[in-house]
Amino acid sequence: MESRLRGADEPGLKLIETMLWDGSGVALESLHRARLLAGAQALGWSCPAFVLKGPAHPARLRLTLDAGGTVALESGPLSPMKDVWRLALSRERLTSTDPWLRVKSTRRAAYDRARAELPEGIDEVILLNERGEVCDGSISTLFFDRGNGLRTPPLSAGLLPGVLRASLAVPEETLLPGDLPLVRLWIGNALRGFCPARWVG
Repeated sequence: MESRLRGADEPGLKLIETMLWDGSGVALESLHRARLLAGAQALGWSCPAFVLKGPAHPARLRLTLDAGGTVALESGPLSPMKDVWRLALSRERLTSTDPWLRVKSTRRAAYDRARAELPEGIDEVILLNERGEVCDGSISTLFFDRGNGLRTPPLSAGLLPGVLRASLAVPEETLLPGDLPLVRLWIGNALRGFCPARWVG
């Protein structure tokens, strides 16, 4: 079946990969490349060969790909690490059937609005879908444990296929907002790694 994203004509649209550069390479490079290629194929874009390069020290590496097949690479400083991320619920809602949630791109208005409304004392907000199921954070994947092992919300709920979650191969399980204060929580992404979290609400 042809992708619902193919032929999208949005000025300035780009695919994005944000990576952790360790001073000599990217640990999850193959997964970043696979996600970028999948996004390009969904949009009907070409994805040329490219080499990842960064400084001689750990850094944040941001790669973009546009509709013309141009790859751009920028490096920047890493954000300070947090011991525990404090979480709350966002007012933003996602639609589980939205195909744009399956690719990492500059088309991320809901996530940007959620991030812009971050309450004081909160490090990350969690978004729900139209069924009231827990999805992603504004910049992270959510992980949880009810007491039977690590889980993460299903991609079918309306989630970005995160590189960190792919590397961990964690089983999927639906989570509802009422469960958030009752389970152990972590958030993570390929840039920041896997971090303990606490529900503030």
